Amino acid sequence: QVQLVESGGGLVQPGGSLRLSCAASGFTFAVYAMSWYRQAPGKERELVATVTSRGSSPNYADSVKGRFTISRDNTKNTLYLQMNSLTPEDPAVYYCRADRSSFGRTYWGQGTQVTVSS
Repeated sequence: QVQLVESGGGLVQPGGSLRLSCAASGFTFAVYAMSWYRQAPGKERELVATVTSRGSSPNYADSVKGRFTISRDNTKNTLYLQMNSLTPEDPAVYYCRADRSSFGRTYWGQGTQVTVSS
């Protein structure tokens, strides 16, 4: 019943932009902190950005700070990641995560592929 469905991935040129979305259903989205993770081939999954349940206090990995923006719309149960100035270090599968540690619950989406190529 719980679903996190990422979309918006695809092929983009270096320096280009992409907007990822994560549509949530089956749980109370507005009380969960949300995060974007990514995993490139041969590398560990890494945290990209997080935001609180209220949409405040965004936090970013140093590698994406100033280029990516995480946001959410709790009226639409949707998380976003605006990705600008994409570089060859950014290609990966990007995953959406919902986290409510006080409930002992964490949900993951299946990921969406981002490819950066000229």
